[in-house]
Amino acid sequence: MPSEPRYYDIRRVKGEVTQIDIDNGRVEQAGTSFYDKATIRALGDLGWGVLSVSGDKIGTEDCSRKLVAEAMTASLITNERVDIASVPSKIHGIPKTGEDPRNVGIEEKVAILQDLEKAAAGENIVSRRVTYIEKAEEIHFIDSSGNEYRYELCRCGFSVLAVASRGGVVQMGYERDHTIRGLNIRHRQDLARESAHRANSLLDAKPAKGGKMHAILDPELGGVFAHEAVGHAAEGDLVREGNSVLIGKIGQTIGTPVITIVDDPSLVEFGFCPMDDEGSATSRTEIIKGGVMNSYLHSKETLARVGDGISGHCRGMAGEIPIVRMSNTFVENGEASYEEILESCKDGILLKGSRGGQVDPGRGMFQFNAEYGYLVEGGECTSMVRDVSLSGEILSTLHAVELVGNDRELHPGYCGKGGQTVPVTDGAPHLLLRDAIVGGCDVS
Repeated sequence: MPSEPRYYDIRRVKGEVTQIDIDNGRVEQAGTSFYDKATIRALGDLGWGVLSVSGDKIGTEDCSRKLVAEAMTASLITNERVDIASVPSKIHGIPKTGEDPRNVGIEEKVAILQDLEKAAAGENIVSRRVTYIEKAEEIHFIDSSGNEYRYELCRCGFSVLAVASRGGVVQMGYERDHTIRGLNIRHRQDLARESAHRANSLLDAKPAKGGKMHAILDPELGGVFAHEAVGHAAEGDLVREGNSVLIGKIGQTIGTPVITIVDDPSLVEFGFCPMDDEGSATSRTEIIKGGVMNSYLHSKETLARVGDGISGHCRGMAGEIPIVRMSNTFVENGEASYEEILESCKDGILLKGSRGGQVDPGRGMFQFNAEYGYLVEGGECTSMVRDVSLSGEILSTLHAVELVGNDRELHPGYCGKGGQTVPVTDGAPHLLLRDAIVGGCDVS
């Protein structure tokens, strides 16, 4: 028989998800699904035993005790010693919201979204798609340290995609908004029209010429850099596995003094975590502070193994094991105005938006595709360009940040890791990079 656990926790998540998809005027999907899942973790003599069950099995104290015993039995197959750090446990208050999405019927939501889809119509627009997702979850957490928390959060969001075609050239415009502040789809035709306008404008844009040049990153692309290139490399599990360019960098200067990058799960944005998913208190964590590597992001386990950082960064989907994840990740405001950044750039390029990309946190390399851009000539934005990207090494790019703006914006979205997807926010002010690698050119 297994001994008593050194630690255990039980996390139950009850949720309902509403999804609506409208494609070229046709309602492809409109419905609500429900789930109730629980994850039991028990830390045995060596490692974890984990059990995932239907949430309705979490009932009496006797039921919970039996489930912990089953998880302990599962821990017997582990062969590596795991320790966890002792960390503060606390829950932040849940913010008040506007209109509760759950109080609006699905028929009314469909009608609102159909109006959004119609607003994306126009000259050269050949395809339009609107999607909406709403997720409400009730979380109940208890652990062997005597902590018990309950809270409820509802997140919702929508996106509008418009595709334009003319003379064999096809381009798209995309807008989205996700929030925890209440229903956000009323009177949003402006975003739908903007998606169609951008798709049309890109039909006339010329492909960008690659090369080394000064580059201005807008708040969205700057946020992608902070999240993808820096945030993932700072996650304690990747550091522990040796898969991060930031290993051994604590206390070292890895960027210019104007750059500070933060992950803050306690910030009331789309990635808000009133507590993390192993009951740890969440707080602002400065990954890079004034160009100096300051902190990794941790779970209780990676904090015990790696150190040099703060816990409260452990998240998991319903029924899944929580792992080290970001929440709200951003470049902190600097002192430069947008006009000063343009003037200092003189000749180069302004990169706007994001269409994905790739990053290798172990080798420290990245490549991000911007949605579009503008040439900067004589300190002013001129011609619109498309098919433009930013590539480089993470550390050399941090050293290339010359100016940081004072106009930070945050953009909500989702992040995938280890087969799990969680809501996040990332952002930045405008950033000026010296000699950036633009357009997929050869580094040499």
